[in-house]
Amino acid sequence: MSNEHNWVIIMAGGLGSRFWPVSSVDCPKQFVDTMGVGRSMLQLTFERMEKLCPRDHVIVVTGEQYTDRVREQVPGLLPWQVLGEPLRRNTAPCIAYAAAVIAQMDPEATIIVSPADHAIFGLDRFVRNLSRAINCVQEHDWIITLGAQPVKPDTSYGYIQFRDDPVADCEKLYEVVTFTEKPPVEMARQMIASGEFFWNTGLLVWRLPVLRKAYEQFLPSIAETFFGLTLNTSHSMLEQVYSQCEAISVDNGIMEKADNVHVLAASFGWSDVETWDSLYGVFNHDKQGNALGHGMVVTYDTHNCMVAVPGDMTVVLDGLDNYIVAAGNDTLLICRRKNEDKIFKYANDVEMMQLLYGKVK
Repeated sequence: MSNEHNWVIIMAGGLGSRFWPVSSVDCPKQFVDTMGVGRSMLQLTFERMEKLCPRDHVIVVTGEQYTDRVREQVPGLLPWQVLGEPLRRNTAPCIAYAAAVIAQMDPEATIIVSPADHAIFGLDRFVRNLSRAINCVQEHDWIITLGAQPVKPDTSYGYIQFRDDPVADCEKLYEVVTFTEKPPVEMARQMIASGEFFWNTGLLVWRLPVLRKAYEQFLPSIAETFFGLTLNTSHSMLEQVYSQCEAISVDNGIMEKADNVHVLAASFGWSDVETWDSLYGVFNHDKQGNALGHGMVVTYDTHNCMVAVPGDMTVVLDGLDNYIVAAGNDTLLICRRKNEDKIFKYANDVEMMQLLYGKVK
């Protein structure tokens, strides 16, 4: 299959605040070696996507304050391959902006949309699954999302309900019934028990004409303004467009409303790595159940801990059970894993203290 009309939009605008203190406003999760493999999440994502399209067909959309960081991490990108958003407006405007740029170069493009900060396991299966989705959308006016098999009632993921009968001419492809974002734990248990739900990976595949028609039907104000953008649009005009546009996700704005959405069952491993607990779930564990990422970590009577410290740091842990130990940006966090939902409070309190003592960078 020729990939000359394949394009990729990588969404890299998140703040990654749940991974404080390793992730920061200056350097969010997608730019950090979260997986402990020597490359950032963005670099890993870009490398995967080069298997599916030419290198110059990958567009990274990020906050305008991060465009230089993208170019540092992925050298040699052409000017239009890094698009800086002046304001954060969720995923629907982000995708529309990149799609408008692609439309000027390839009106018949097939577009893969991918978050920049998810973990993928099984590259060959990933490429096969996306290639199958590409084949399907080139033959039908469909929007295809990829769904991962849920393994636990995780309340931080979105869930996709699908019709039980697969589509005849595309293996493991199903019609979508509903999307549910981050359900309560009991609802998540019921969903998994029914066998009718996948986790929403956030990966989308659609042809540009189908994408544009969906925006015109369900998000007409975004379609009208964003598809009028050009490569020469001034920064002031871009700021005006973003300041006036609706902040909405592509799931809420299009996927939940369209009747041509299908889900392909993913055969690769997937995690959105949104929290320390999700990162713990994808790391290899030692015999005591500790997930040790980066640095030199020596443990004594320590169990079930998530440890992420800089590579040049040595940490000795004695007597901890179910803790997060994370260091970054001159800050050390030690907290119980069950208290992870307090990380926003910790980060805010530290920032206030730094302001009080004049230590903000």
